[in-house]
Amino acid sequence: MNTRYSFCGSSPAASLSSNSPIGEEHGTAFLRNRPPLLAPSSLMVRTAMRISRARWFTFSRRVFHYQNGSRSNRGSNPFNSSSWMMLEFVALLLQICSTTFTLAISKAEKPVWPVRIWIFGYNTGCVLSLLLLHGRYRQLNATQGDDSGLPDLEQQGGSEESRDSHLMNKCQTSLELFSAIWFVMGNVWVFDSRFGSYHRAPKLHVLCVSLLAWNALSYLFPFLLFLLLCCCVPLISTAIGYNMSAGSAERGASDDQISRLPSWRYKAADTKSEFHSSADWDSAVASAEDLECCICLAKYKDKEEVRRLPCSHMFHLECADQWLRIISCCPLCKQELEK
Repeated sequence: MNTRYSFCGSSPAASLSSNSPIGEEHGTAFLRNRPPLLAPSSLMVRTAMRISRARWFTFSRRVFHYQNGSRSNRGSNPFNSSSWMMLEFVALLLQICSTTFTLAISKAEKPVWPVRIWIFGYNTGCVLSLLLLHGRYRQLNATQGDDSGLPDLEQQGGSEESRDSHLMNKCQTSLELFSAIWFVMGNVWVFDSRFGSYHRAPKLHVLCVSLLAWNALSYLFPFLLFLLLCCCVPLISTAIGYNMSAGSAERGASDDQISRLPSWRYKAADTKSEFHSSADWDSAVASAEDLECCICLAKYKDKEEVRRLPCSHMFHLECADQWLRIISCCPLCKQELEK
């Protein structure tokens, strides 16, 4: 039932990362002047380079930074990407099909605990998750479509989007609470050692154990991600002398990729902006957290050219172009440019 992972305040990853700055950035700074502990072979270095440049590794870093970074530097939600939504859809569909098929072929089984009720509730949660996933997908497409809309519809579209987002967040929170309670009930019913649940209903028992194992892995995802990025990656990087945290960002962007990014002339919040592209009207007014460029640390001045990256972070046009030609990702949230 759980396919959308989140870091709560009580999770091991969040509690450990709250005591110090983000472990990933600390590991990067620590490894710059640290000599390798072992004499690394070329095969080990090449393997580490492939892993650091893999899409799943970059996505893991984005998730960790989004869930543990500050609000102003988080960037876009990595769980709203089309590839992740497709994985969620496939996982939910497989769970619904497996539970329905197992219930159909196990009508003669007589379990001690009412596990059929638990499986039916789990299946209902999966169906509700599918509906929420469809709502997120429609909302994402509507947001992307509004970027080329008319300026006089900005206020109306923004208010409708905020209401929809608030409603979906409430539904998502309620569903996650139900899933947690249902997970505890399933563990009590399935793993009760006083009764021979497996001998009375083997098919239902195997299905429940499989679903509970999947949910346990989902709840452990934040802790496993913390171990990977804050423990395993720094140790491996120190041992072989190759910084895996920066490996995925070593390739620069092309001029064509950079030219497709929106740019305009910066003006104060109470004035209008002169655009390079008519589709950039929604980015004209800068928020209070975007008053200075995080690359050169200089404040924006009127009529200076600025550029916005896909993650919605804004920088001086020259600063952003020079940065992207060296490293094809955002300097704040590490989100890479689209190919």
